Amino acid sequence: MQSNDAPLVVVNAKTYASAQGDGADSLASLMSQVEAKGVRMVLCVSAFDLSSVAAANANLEVWAQHLDPVGLGSHTGWLQPDTAIHRGAVGTLINHAEHKVEMSHVASLLSQLDGEIPVCACAADLDEAKALAAMNPSPTFIAVEPPELIGGDISVTSADPKIISDTVALVKSVNPNVRVLCGAGVKTGEDVLAALELGAEGVLLASGVTKSADPKGALEDLLSKLPEA
Repeated sequence: MQSNDAPLVVVNAKTYASAQGDGADSLASLMSQVEAKGVRMVLCVSAFDLSSVAAANANLEVWAQHLDPVGLGSHTGWLQPDTAIHRGAVGTLINHAEHKVEMSHVASLLSQLDGEIPVCACAADLDEAKALAAMNPSPTFIAVEPPELIGGDISVTSADPKIISDTVALVKSVNPNVRVLCGAGVKTGEDVLAALELGAEGVLLASGVTKSADPKGALEDLLSKLPEA
């Protein structure tokens, strides 16, 4: 695995048919095979796929898509953090636009985890990014994703580049230790390069890889414009 300060390419499997079950295993295997010098490759999988994907891909960071701030006990249907970590999660998303939670949920999860694994909290706008950055303990990453661009054909880097640079500036002014990612419509190496040039330290994407007819080629293209470390 790459160093913790390397740029990130985080692929979210969501519940796309092509990235569930055997599809998740295949995607993880492809990501493990792609040469990614100087880049942290991360795959966020369904809770059902976490154990098998993590066990078979020791050199790939496998994250949960969501966790709940609950302990071991009477919490039917919730995603308990200790169990996720035991099953191979080495990080997690939280507050994705498709699974929004209250800010108190995020704060409780951060307190419960207390830095044990990295947490990438998603923000729809500057206000949400500021609130997340001010938390103590803070998320490791904040991913800015305008909801209207998620899953679309136009990358945030071209549709709304200012929200990336503004989020970076705002988050760093509140907590310089929080790293900023960007997402929504990111699909190409040009998009990734643009994100980094705007101050982001990585990208969060999904359909550009998971729904591609050639996911390995899509991954290689995402990395194609980045300088080798």
